[in-house]
Amino acid sequence: MGEKITYDTFFARSFSRSDQRKLGYAAFLGCLLIALSFCLVFRPYSAAAPPSSVGLSNGVPTRMNIVCKSETRSDICEIHGEDIRIDAKFSTVFVSASSQEENSSVLIGPYCRKGDEIAMRRVKKWLVKPVVDANGIAIPGCNQSHNVPAILFSLGGYSGNNFHDFTDIIIPLYSTARVFNGEVKLLVTNSNPWWINKFRNLVQKLSNYEVIDIDNEANVHCFTTVVVGLKRAPQELSIDPLKSPYTMKDFRQFLRSAYSINKVTAIEIDDDNNVKTRPRLLIVARNRTRAFRNTDEIVRMASDLGYQVVVAEANGNIQRFAEIVNSCDVMMGVHGAGLTNMVFLPENAVLIQIIPIGGVEWPARVAFGEPSKDMNIRYLDYKIKTEESSLIQQYPVDHEVFNSPLSISKQGWLKFKEVYLDKQDVILDINRFKPTLQRALELLHR
Repeated sequence: MGEKITYDTFFARSFSRSDQRKLGYAAFLGCLLIALSFCLVFRPYSAAAPPSSVGLSNGVPTRMNIVCKSETRSDICEIHGEDIRIDAKFSTVFVSASSQEENSSVLIGPYCRKGDEIAMRRVKKWLVKPVVDANGIAIPGCNQSHNVPAILFSLGGYSGNNFHDFTDIIIPLYSTARVFNGEVKLLVTNSNPWWINKFRNLVQKLSNYEVIDIDNEANVHCFTTVVVGLKRAPQELSIDPLKSPYTMKDFRQFLRSAYSINKVTAIEIDDDNNVKTRPRLLIVARNRTRAFRNTDEIVRMASDLGYQVVVAEANGNIQRFAEIVNSCDVMMGVHGAGLTNMVFLPENAVLIQIIPIGGVEWPARVAFGEPSKDMNIRYLDYKIKTEESSLIQQYPVDHEVFNSPLSISKQGWLKFKEVYLDKQDVILDINRFKPTLQRALELLHR
């Protein structure tokens, strides 16, 4: 009250009564224009990231904050409030809000391959909807309340492919959930029990609670903190250290802990080649597509160079294959999802990617070559020649399959995949490939 009197007195002494009236009118119009300007400038952003405000839930004031971000590969909403209700019947996350925020709803496909129409067709969309009981819009009643945060994400898209399992789901889930130190509930949409069972070690390491298949829940689940979607770096198999407190080094340590694999560093060979055991080379076998047709020759040549050779194919037993990969110092394989198991290699190990013909150099580098840097894995690649491809047995040497891969790719992804990924096996030229294995040995030297 004293502050108001002081200001009134100042204006009364400085202006005549007529001037005060004119100033009052001018001030009123000025404030009106400023308010209008703020509305016009800031309204476009309100739907994407509503500010912290006071909402109503059954007449009780609550604090509510929704921050929604549109990233390169994913959309994510982080919601903090006293009344967040998840109703699977309507695929909606209801958030108690003030009347000003009631229309700022956001639709999210909680899977980290945004922009890929094929993947996103398999992802259920969820509506994040601020609502107000006081305005007559009923919020569904709570059937089950939780005292820990929740993360809602999808197992749709390309789940079931090892590469996409890690780059689209597991690494983003780690980036999003690790900060809660287990005290978080995982709500899965487009659930796949087989997937949950396959990666149970990782899921149980991230959450102290059973996974909730939210699509089949009749109950309305209520929380005070909910994250819809996952945090995903723009690069494949990566974590953005500028936006996350974690790194790929942290993630790889997390994997070693989850699967109880203890080899942290690859073998070191001194200049006199004095080692207690020979370096282990893993040849990742593929029995259906892009298989090595002369594995026995590769094994003999590698053994002659001083390697202890292991041949194994990745399968659904993650624990078993993680142990095999972690025990090795060098891993080689034809470009494909099986190389994703590089995440289990020890520090300073070597990855050798065999690149088939067909113009796949760029995706091969992006998928595995570039991510290897953040994993502290040395990377080599070997691009095969036409004579090393089984396609030479299917098409004449002057065919566009060899001379114009671009013309094949213009026929669409399915045609490209059929020719270069599904039909192509590899017959390595042993003499030509030998220097690559020798280079891997050099990288293992101290």
